[in-house]
Amino acid sequence: IPTYVFVAGVFLMIAWGAYKGIVLDETMRAPTADYEIKPEHQGLAGFALVFLLLRAFSSGCAALTGVEAISNGVPAFRKPKSKNAATTLALMGGLAVTMFCGIIFLAMATDVRMAEKPAEELLNNGVPVGAGYVQDPVISQVAAAVFGDGTFFFVVLAAATALVLFLAANTAYNGFPLLGSILAQDRYLPRQLHTRGDRLTFSNGIVLLAGAAALLVWIYGADSTKLIQLYIVGVFVSFTLSQTGMVRHWNRHLATERNPAKRRHMIRSRAINAFGAFFTGLVLVVVLATKFTHGAWVALLGMVIFYGVMSAIRRHYDSVSEEIAAAEERPDEYVRPSRVRSIVLVSKLHKPTLRALAYAKLMHANELEALTVNVDPVETKALREEWERRGINVPLKILDSPYREITRPVIEYVKSIRRESPRDAVSVYIPEYVVGHWYEHLLHNQSALRLKGRLLFTPGVMVTSVPYQLRSSEAAKNRARKRQEWNAPGSVRRGPVEKGQKEPAAKNN
Repeated sequence: IPTYVFVAGVFLMIAWGAYKGIVLDETMRAPTADYEIKPEHQGLAGFALVFLLLRAFSSGCAALTGVEAISNGVPAFRKPKSKNAATTLALMGGLAVTMFCGIIFLAMATDVRMAEKPAEELLNNGVPVGAGYVQDPVISQVAAAVFGDGTFFFVVLAAATALVLFLAANTAYNGFPLLGSILAQDRYLPRQLHTRGDRLTFSNGIVLLAGAAALLVWIYGADSTKLIQLYIVGVFVSFTLSQTGMVRHWNRHLATERNPAKRRHMIRSRAINAFGAFFTGLVLVVVLATKFTHGAWVALLGMVIFYGVMSAIRRHYDSVSEEIAAAEERPDEYVRPSRVRSIVLVSKLHKPTLRALAYAKLMHANELEALTVNVDPVETKALREEWERRGINVPLKILDSPYREITRPVIEYVKSIRRESPRDAVSVYIPEYVVGHWYEHLLHNQSALRLKGRLLFTPGVMVTSVPYQLRSSEAAKNRARKRQEWNAPGSVRRGPVEKGQKEPAAKNN
């Protein structure tokens, strides 16, 4: 609806402005009509004049962007897809050109004044307007001149314009997550971008794009004049590459196609794509030549950086895939260790320790022992006595630590086992508390986290966390239960599903 209102409002503005100017012969004045523009250059001729015209041409080409949305959305059209897409593209082009020319005509007729740096280049009675001046967009100034500032039609058109811009900003959130998923599938981006979220959208891509957009808005101070330089370079680079790629596509098919009718169709298509590649490439050259110092260099630098990062990601994934590929010869002997030695880390003899010992016994390792570090002789002596009193049939090994350090003695002991028997696997069981509040994580499991972080880099060592739920973990369990009981979209319409009852299968019509 906002799009229809915007298009109708613009055409109404053009028609009413033409009627007032031509038929009624009224003088329409924009809010900035009395201002003057400080010339950036004076007395231009020859190459400088051509360069200025090319710069204006490259700025105007930004109005032609957006047509790629039709080509990207061809699969979503009804059959015949290509015909409907071509019709839509023609309508879109006609509307865009008509509205663009109409707005430019009215802007010239109403003496709209626009400047890249209005605080310095807009003059009021020969004096710069200053930093406090807010420059309104062209369409807003034209609407104020045609309809009157603050009138009903002015407000409707301004609101529709804002809504259309808001909807247009969502276009990237439809395209980039899907593109990121494809690139991630081809291992040019992190794999996380390939997975869908619980809303069946590529949530990671959306979050990444939102973060990048927010960063650009912050860096450029939400100045659309500066941001458009990044946009136009990227658009015409993609246009040129896609058209050139299609030319190569047709060349490859023409080399093998022998059917005369199909060859004529391919030759015609190649000519169209070559025509498009030439002119989009020409615009790209003009944009780079005229906008390079105005911010286009940032887009080029970003492309180079992205290319390097994506290539590095692909090389990393290829290297990891090659490294972890299963061996063809004798895979069992290559993967299976000769013996398994289990170690249960013990700090005190309490319920978490007993649970870890019980679980380790169930694994039926070749050797099982408990391991503690002597950082306090009194506590260590009490632990040994309690161990013997309970008659636990697992040997308790005590490591001395003169500097009261826990992590290093354990790591050195595990490494010594690996050095003595390189083909043996070492399984380390670490009791951990499960807590219900974030601040409790600061009070528990810190030594376990450090040990796990170090042991993960030791080859042949497997680390197993044995959780023990404290009473406070009930709070986290209740929060998880509430999330599960939350009605998902459509669940109210379907009705609740009783326990033990399966949802009816969907019927295929």
